[in-house]
Amino acid sequence: MANLRKLRDPNAEYTMRDLSAETMGLSAEPTGPRDVKITDVQTTIVDGNYPWILVRVYTDAGIVGTGESYWGGGDAEIIDRMAPFIIGESPLDIDRLYEHLVQKMSGEGSVSGKVISAISGIEIALHDVAGKILDVPAYQLLGGKYRDEVRIYCDCHAGDESEPESNAREAERVVDELGYDALKFDLDVPSGHEKDRANRHLRGAEIQHKVDIVEAVTDVVGDRADVAFDCHWSFTAGSAKRLAAAIADYDVWWLEDPIPPENHDVQREVTQSAPTTPITVGENVYRKHGQRQLIEEQAIDIIAPDLPRVGGMRETRKIADMADMYYIPVAMHNVSSPIGTMASAQVAAAIPNSLAVEYHSYQLGWWEELVEEDDLIQQGRMAVPEKPGLGLTLDLDAVEEHMVAGETLFDEA
Repeated sequence: MANLRKLRDPNAEYTMRDLSAETMGLSAEPTGPRDVKITDVQTTIVDGNYPWILVRVYTDAGIVGTGESYWGGGDAEIIDRMAPFIIGESPLDIDRLYEHLVQKMSGEGSVSGKVISAISGIEIALHDVAGKILDVPAYQLLGGKYRDEVRIYCDCHAGDESEPESNAREAERVVDELGYDALKFDLDVPSGHEKDRANRHLRGAEIQHKVDIVEAVTDVVGDRADVAFDCHWSFTAGSAKRLAAAIADYDVWWLEDPIPPENHDVQREVTQSAPTTPITVGENVYRKHGQRQLIEEQAIDIIAPDLPRVGGMRETRKIADMADMYYIPVAMHNVSSPIGTMASAQVAAAIPNSLAVEYHSYQLGWWEELVEEDDLIQQGRMAVPEKPGLGLTLDLDAVEEHMVAGETLFDEA
């Protein structure tokens, strides 16, 4: 493979898209323990229930920060491409380095997509490094905390997700045995009544099938738990409206992503037409710029950014602040390892309008083994550590054991 760190950067030769310390004329050197520089950035991909991309930022003080990019292919290569842009920089200048990477990668797609999720992984790692340098938890870097622990909602998967009673049994198990009081189930599951999978239209029998799932799950948990339902961008606007109306009489926490994510005008119409069912959107939208129309035009009832995808911790904080101006709560989408999950929890602790953070790995027996800390989620809550940075320590032996085939373990601290 080509050495991505040595690719030419044509933009730097003739544009002003460079916010490096040298270009910005930042000559004042930090004193004491703040006199730290970045020496390297590395990645390792773990084969979890998603392929998690872990990111490490190394410094000349021997302090290492760990972050996570949104899962899948491409991010690791993009991070390697960007490493030279921040080597030699102060890891404490988180906001400037984030904007620096966005500007440097503007010609390669830093409006959205894989470039932003790659930047997110670095940005999270910078919060971990900065917290360790300054000896404060990451939430302190975001303005302090509103809560000691964060509510976690469990994304549930039954044995037969198309069968209403199977979902109901799993809901009861997760509430009774695992102690969660917040759940989510999928509605974009086969009903047996489909005529055409491509046109997104829901026939009457298909809608009734989804109503049956909602009824079975909400009836069995009653007022012991809040229950949301996810559609994964599957339906037409008309079908989404009919579905929202059909479940209006049930105690649904929210209906998530009922239509494709690109057209926010249609999303506004669907949300504002739903009689009582709250609509949640945001995981497939990037940066505060992408979320702006959804918030300002009140095209959503709840915003659901995915932190390792949307731009990182500070960007999520900015989205939450913008949402709070419209009294919109934040329910963070999350399919991460413990690293990305704790990053979301740190932000959730620091914003007033946090509703909950998703947990998607309750059926993966070794999720918590990736870090040295124990009991991260107890009775549906994640305590926010008082240790510096994210408050987690990677177990490199566990990371190596669960790496994607052919992957290389990053260096120790």
